[in-house]
Amino acid sequence: MTDFAEHHRIRDLKLVEKNVIKRSREVEHERAVALYDLLDRNRFKLVDGTEGPYTVHLSIDDDGKRLVFQINDEEDAAELNRSNLLMTPFRRLIRDYFQICESYYNAIKKLSPSQIETIDMARRGLHNEGSDMLRDRLEEQYLMDKATARRLFTLVCVLHIRG
Repeated sequence: MTDFAEHHRIRDLKLVEKNVIKRSREVEHERAVALYDLLDRNRFKLVDGTEGPYTVHLSIDDDGKRLVFQINDEEDAAELNRSNLLMTPFRRLIRDYFQICESYYNAIKKLSPSQIETIDMARRGLHNEGSDMLRDRLEEQYLMDKATARRLFTLVCVLHIRG
């Protein structure tokens, strides 16, 4: 188990979107909740020992192949670290996650509570799988708790949506 001090946290997170598109109300709500919850409570630190709090810029590169984590100091004045993570391993998972989310939102309108719960369990399972994969692939540079990884995975999914 990793020990986190008070300064081991993300103070601000900026989603860098080259092409802002109109997203569904549900996706916008998920983005807003994930961002709020992440900034309200997170545990995150650089493996090299550089102290936070941090300002994080999260983006997908121009060709859509890499997820870019740019970690800046608290004032957002100096870059402390940058990581490019290949998106290929995440594509199927993100696609499946979007499909199950759509099923979930449709189910809320017309299915029984037990059917909704079944779909929601599948949705949470895919979300957990994505957040675990994100955490595993970043562990050489960043350490984070499970809740932080879950919220970051939600934001990665939002960034992945293209017009």
